[in-house]
Amino acid sequence: MKKIFVMFALMTGAVSAFAQNAADSISAETGRVTMTRELYPGQEDGDLYHGLTRKLTFDRMVPPYGLEVTYDKTTHIIFPSAVRYVDLGSPNLVAGKADGAENVIRVKAVVRNFRDETNMSVITESGSFYTFNVKYADEPLLLNIEMKDFIHDGSKVNRPNNALDIYLKELGSESPKLVQLINKSIHKENKRHVKHIGSKAFGIQYLLRGIYTHNGLLYFHTQVRNQSNVPFEVDFVTFKIVDKKVMKRTAIQEQIVFPLRAHNYATVVAGNKDERTVFTFDKFTIPADKVLVVELNEKSGGRHQSFTVESEDIVRAKVINELKVK
Repeated sequence: MKKIFVMFALMTGAVSAFAQNAADSISAETGRVTMTRELYPGQEDGDLYHGLTRKLTFDRMVPPYGLEVTYDKTTHIIFPSAVRYVDLGSPNLVAGKADGAENVIRVKAVVRNFRDETNMSVITESGSFYTFNVKYADEPLLLNIEMKDFIHDGSKVNRPNNALDIYLKELGSESPKLVQLINKSIHKENKRHVKHIGSKAFGIQYLLRGIYTHNGLLYFHTQVRNQSNVPFEVDFVTFKIVDKKVMKRTAIQEQIVFPLRAHNYATVVAGNKDERTVFTFDKFTIPADKVLVVELNEKSGGRHQSFTVESEDIVRAKVINELKVK
């Protein structure tokens, strides 16, 4: 009888072990990974990574630029668009935007002759990511450096030294590089889809040439024509949503709409010349009892211009086909 009980216990244990292995395989198939020795061996393999890990390959790397800095001189780096983010890998470096320039970074060493190599990363408004390996040099070979944006061909042998896939919060799900390309395309195409909105006085004409939309963003194409002999200096441009019935608007009754981007923003329009600008906005609509007032103000002058945009003008915005954007 005892032998029968012992055999029954052994059979029960074997069945339990088989069931456990089957459960492990089922859980793995359903996505619930069970850490077992058969699947994930111990650290005797010398690998620091364990579990479901894929090693990064070189085709995923953004190659860094080599940058030399020194203590007694400042290195300036000029980027194709405004700088939004700078990270320094060591307190041995100091960096910041050049005064009055959004796309120029100045870098120098805080400590003389620091030995260890460090790094620096930069993100620009166009969605580009740049990385640098930085070391100390008594006499840097390059002190003034100009970076250039480009789109690589995607091949493994031609990796870019800047990545163009950075997304910025204010642009939502839209790629900053695509926004830049759309702005350039609208400006280059130069078609007038809107022909009833504008103002003219004192030899200055301010026109809205088109309203476009793509992926939750609005694009306003404007033009300033100076038909006088006196240059027109732009002080500022404002976009405000105001009540139609209120003649004298106050700050409380105005809702300011700020552009996210301004492509080819001209500050001076020479005599008998014209300039065009493309403004990018986050999507907005206007209630039926309100209008969008666009005001162009002259610096140290009185030739101010303004026009209004109705709700129906915005909802009829022309949809951009990104396949045709060049």
